[in-house]
This record gives sequence, structure tokens and C-alpha cells, in this order.
Amino acid sequence: MIRILTFLLIALPGLGTAQTVTSAGRIIVEAELPDVGGLSGIEVFADGSFIAISDRGNFLEGTISRIDGNISGVALLSLRPILDSKGQPLDARNIDAEGLAVSDTGEIYVSFESNSRVMLHTDLNSAAIFLPKHDDFRTLQNNSGLEALAINAGGILLAIPERSGLETRPFPVYAFDGTIWTQTASVPRVGEFLVTGADFGPDGRLYLLERSYKWPAGFSARIRRFTYVDGNLGDEETLLVSHTEKLDNMEGISVWSDSSGQTRMTLVSDDNFFAFQRTVIAEYLVND
Repeated sequence: MIRILTFLLIALPGLGTAQTVTSAGRIIVEAELPDVGGLSGIEVFADGSFIAISDRGNFLEGTISRIDGNISGVALLSLRPILDSKGQPLDARNIDAEGLAVSDTGEIYVSFESNSRVMLHTDLNSAAIFLPKHDDFRTLQNNSGLEALAINAGGILLAIPERSGLETRPFPVYAFDGTIWTQTASVPRVGEFLVTGADFGPDGRLYLLERSYKWPAGFSARIRRFTYVDGNLGDEETLLVSHTEKLDNMEGISVWSDSSGQTRMTLVSDDNFFAFQRTVIAEYLVND
């Protein structure tokens, strides 16, 4: 049984530029299934369907419905394990899936933050193909590894760790061209926000989701976007900063174009399987 609480928001405190980003609602999903939760990445498609990943090593499929452009409901359709290269469900420290990217031709990429690596799946039921590792992956902080994953129309895959190692050090951005990883780009680290998700939008720009946490205020979310040209990021723009209880531990972002051509940002939260946290799906319209 799935219980859904729906909230339609006219405005959300903390929007960076009201003319650029407007709220299209949010929902809180409570599923009476023990393994639905911990959602750390999401990809949404024009037909309303989505896939998500859980940090317990699962793929989740579902659909989102909307009324007058605002979220009105969600249906969770299937939960299945992410398979390793031998076709077996992930186990132990290998399960912590954090980043999700789907190419224009349907390949599914998943990154992990404990045993930092990236896996390729031809579909949700296929055994994984391990991508080669950059030397830096072996030195990333434990539980703060490859948190964000995005692939552009040219097939360049970007991976970004949650932490950079120092508050004054930019987040490194690793690019995979189908053969090797290189690190020529970085993201400026601003304030206490850490990287949680990324996606390339229909405009070709990289959208970066970040999160901070302060007791007792709770979670804050920020979205920045950048141009990506010749392996470098530029033209930084802050689209959203939310200091509000209406969101949660936002970790996944999908930037996509719906059937009418409207660009949407869909965010999902990781509830960490804690009773005091929630699985929130929130949407925003990008108006330029």
C-alpha cells in the first residue's frame, strides 16, 4: 500500500530568481514496503515515468502524474536489485548507489560513494559493466565518494564527489569519454553546501544539486547551473536556495523536457530510512 500526501506550492521561500524558476509542487511518499527509501538519484522521462536508485542497491520504477502542470500523484511500480558484473544483487559495502545518469540511447550509469566506482547497465535487468577508475577514486573520502553523475548529449559522462577534502578546495569534476577519465574541470565550493546530484538539461548546461545541514534548522538545498564547453565549467548561476522544512535531504535531480517542451527540474530526497525524515519529490519549472 502506498500513501501519498500532496502539496501544491504557489511560491517557495529561497528561490534564487523567481522569473527563472517557479515551483510546480511537491509530494511526500510513504510506502509500506521496507526497502523503498534512501532514494539518491532520479531520471524522469517525458511520458511521466521515472527510474530512481536507492542507497540499498535497488532500482525503483514509477510514474508521476500532474494536474495543470503541478504534481498530483505518484505510483511506485517495481523495485529490483542493481546487479553486479556477475548478475548477482549487490551486497556489503558495494550497495551504496548515489549517482544516476541515462544516456540518449538508453544506457544506465550508476555511481557509488563507499566503494567509489561507476557501473554501466544496458537495462534495469542487466549485469553491470564496470567502467575503468580514475586514480583519484581510490583516495576519495569514505562515504563521500562519487555522489553525482550526469551525461551530456555528446556522451561525456561527468562524476563529482560529495566532498572535496577541504572547505577551501573546489569539487573536482571527472569526465569519462568512453575510454579514460580526466579531471580538468572543478566546481567552486561556496559555503557549507556539499554535492548530492547533477544532470545536464535540455539546454546543454550542467545543473548541480547541493545540500547542507544545520541543527536545529535542518536541511537546505541549492541548485547551481553551469555551461560545459571544451571540458570546462563556466557562467555559474544560482537558481534556487531553499531554507525551509518543505524540502528534506534532497539528493537526486533530473532536468528534462516534458511533452509540451517545458523544462522541469525534478528533485528527490533520501530519507535514510529514518522515521523522522521523508521521501519528498519536488518539481520546478525552468523558464529560460
